[in-house]
Amino acid sequence: MEGRQPNRFGESLNPREKKVVRIVGVVLLLIFIGVGAWAATDSGSYGRSRDGCINVNTPSSTGGAIMHECGAQARAMCDTAYIGHDELARLTRPQCRLAGIAPANQAAASATPTGG
Repeated sequence: MEGRQPNRFGESLNPREKKVVRIVGVVLLLIFIGVGAWAATDSGSYGRSRDGCINVNTPSSTGGAIMHECGAQARAMCDTAYIGHDELARLTRPQCRLAGIAPANQAAASATPTGG
């Protein structure tokens, strides 16, 4: 019985071929590390919630979804979030604050001049 053969032809890799295999392995590892770092740090095409636009990451059946709204739609979504008590409302409220959209009753109170 012969010893274990590294490939089906019974030929061992020579030192140059082993070096090529190592280089290819290192390059693939670096690519995977780079893609992982990019995926972990990239905020996506919408960026952060600000200037009247909100971005809410919500859980969904496919793993997650991004809800992006600006202007009147963002205001309506935030108004719903400030009065709601469900998971979506809980996730939306901090994004509304980042975008500078206050609760309707708080905005009305700050717009009313105080007499004195």
